[in-house]
Amino acid sequence: MARPKPEETEENIFWVTMTDLMMGLMMVFIVLFIQSVLSASSDAIATSQAKQEVVQELQEVMRANDIDVEIEDDGSVKISDLELFKVNSAELSPKGKAYLDKFIPMYFNLIYSNDVLSQNIENIVIQGHTDSQTFKNARTQNEQCLLNMDLSMRRAYTVSQYALNTKFDQKYAEKIRKSLIVEGRGSGNPILVNGKEDLNKSRRVELVLSLKKASEVSGFLQLFKNQ
Repeated sequence: MARPKPEETEENIFWVTMTDLMMGLMMVFIVLFIQSVLSASSDAIATSQAKQEVVQELQEVMRANDIDVEIEDDGSVKISDLELFKVNSAELSPKGKAYLDKFIPMYFNLIYSNDVLSQNIENIVIQGHTDSQTFKNARTQNEQCLLNMDLSMRRAYTVSQYALNTKFDQKYAEKIRKSLIVEGRGSGNPILVNGKEDLNKSRRVELVLSLKKASEVSGFLQLFKNQ
């Protein structure tokens, strides 16, 4: 029986060692990955629970103070344009200013007084929305689209500008300034009732909470799936 050459023995030992090393590194990666996912998922669940608590408290406080606002389960807030603006205008009405003076401090103070939620707020997005009715001076569909975009953006900006000057707790001011974003969504997201656009509900301003942890977990899991 022929004995293996010394060179062959050394080569086999080298490859066995490298295989064990690669398997060991792979196991370490898998363990770290699982720990990261579990930790991130736990954080996301805690943040989601905190968000739901704040949403419930917001709904109760708004009802108690007789503030007409629609608060969705995901935390988004819908305010009718009739509460805020003059017709076809981005100028706040006296009623709109009084509304924001009352609503905004309650809103900011509630969401930022919850430590778990406030640490994970990426942005507060103030969105302006219009209905799909045609402007009298719009000659084409493109002009109609741009006019709606312009009006919705100016309204969102007006609300954000006024909101920053309301009497909310100033210890949250820096966080709020860093988190605020304005968007003009035009007529692209109408509110439908029984399959038809509700023009009054479509004309609105929304405040949408965007959270850090939810997006990080989602992105992390998506990265793994793509491998």
